[in-house]
Amino acid sequence: MAQKRASKQTRKQRGVRNRSGAAPGPDAGTASVSRSRIGNWTLFGGLVLLTALVVFLDIRTGNDLRVVPLLVVVPALASVYCSLRQTVWVAVWITTVVVGFRAGADGTFWDFLFGIGFAVLACALGVAACAARIRHATEMARLRSAAVTLQRQILRPLPVVTGHVLAHGLYEPIEEDRFVGGDIYEVVESPYGTRVIIGDVQGKGLAAIGAGFAAIAAFREAAIREPTLTGVVEALEDAVVRHNVFSAQTGEAERFVTALVLGFDGSGRVEAVNCGHLLHDGRASAVTLHRTYVPLGLAGLSRESRAAESFAFPPGATLLVVTDGVTEARDTAGAFYPLDERVGAWAGRGPSELLDALRVDLEDFSGGVRRDDIAALALSHAPVGGGGRSEPTGEDALRVVAV
Repeated sequence: MAQKRASKQTRKQRGVRNRSGAAPGPDAGTASVSRSRIGNWTLFGGLVLLTALVVFLDIRTGNDLRVVPLLVVVPALASVYCSLRQTVWVAVWITTVVVGFRAGADGTFWDFLFGIGFAVLACALGVAACAARIRHATEMARLRSAAVTLQRQILRPLPVVTGHVLAHGLYEPIEEDRFVGGDIYEVVESPYGTRVIIGDVQGKGLAAIGAGFAAIAAFREAAIREPTLTGVVEALEDAVVRHNVFSAQTGEAERFVTALVLGFDGSGRVEAVNCGHLLHDGRASAVTLHRTYVPLGLAGLSRESRAAESFAFPPGATLLVVTDGVTEARDTAGAFYPLDERVGAWAGRGPSELLDALRVDLEDFSGGVRRDDIAALALSHAPVGGGGRSEPTGEDALRVVAV
């Protein structure tokens, strides 16, 4: 039962992270675009009724107004909603009806030949349009699937559990057709504890993904290699600077990355370079970090070396870290989102429930209008006896006090 609840909760979190859900594979995408939106029997019934109605109207109007030839527009309509096979079947049906009607109608040979030729041409164009639509949609589905697969390599699905931390997350890029935006996060288990990063790349959309990927790739390597958290941050700085040098050479804009880097070693304290919110025992309190440094990529502008500081992280507590897509969200009057006021009401909830509440509240507060990517991580102590690898059970997640 616990495993079922954990599986359900995991799927729910992945749904929160991206509205579109899991990335479809190439075969699934190709099959979906070529599939008909109308059932065969529905199509057949509608076609019979339409044909009967048009023939009836044609008989009633007589030679004054011929209505049956207007049926040639039906294959064009079918090409938009039907599969290629269905469109061919509709074209054959309409051609047969029009030819049969013209054969029994009065008129010269040239009237007959022109009417039949026009019907065949219109039906053929409908079939060709359907084939072109499906071919184009298939190409787009393959491109989208490839793009999604690449983007999934940048940000891993949440939740993630290590030997020290259970990480739930909320992630919503501002661009609806993207799975990855300018916000980044990563959780890495290393010989020196669990290292976590959450950050915001300058700019939005695809243009910001390059710098974000450079930072994440460097973090994944440095988090395991560097014994100190400041060493990890220095490696991130070098990576962003190198990326900016390459960007300048290719004519792209240089970018910096604002980031919060955390280190968990199971000692009851957390090392950090920046800020977040901590909730414990049903109460919410801001974590005050006394040292704030320039963003990654801009260390050359400051003479001050980055250093880590620590704060308490007692058992049963959960740390909420967010990007400015949350703190700078605005309502219709232009007021900023009051995160400090809102989190206190959610202090008794588990990480996933808190992130759900945050997502819904942000949506209501902003009226559904987002101006930036949104990323939030709810970090709690790893479940006891979880081995550092398994998915958290429902009981483990719910016994966490807050974020």
